[in-house]
Amino acid sequence: MLTKTQAVDGAAIKKAIEGRDGKMLSSFYADDALVRVIDRNNPPSKPREIRGRAAITTFWDDICSRAMTHKVDTTIAHGDSLAFTQACAYPDGTKVFCAAMLELKNGLIARQTVVQAWDE
Repeated sequence: MLTKTQAVDGAAIKKAIEGRDGKMLSSFYADDALVRVIDRNNPPSKPREIRGRAAITTFWDDICSRAMTHKVDTTIAHGDSLAFTQACAYPDGTKVFCAAMLELKNGLIARQTVVQAWDE
């Protein structure tokens, strides 16, 4: 059964992330999408790059399979751009904060940049 393509908007992103629905999240991306992750281990000069829907699906499946909570706090949409902040917590109390900027093309995510910080 195919996942029904849903319009990418703040409400859909919030539902998929907070519901830990990797399949829904993956359906939001173009086949040739690029996700860039910037954090302590992946600095701005050498971000982690995840290319293509298959690799992005693996990325989201990993994140959504973890025992943790996700809360999308703020979402801002303007034209073909969508941005949101996300607060996550692991059962041991470790927290992660993410800010993401998405570029949409033909209703799908073409590029996404994530900046995240972890408790250390």
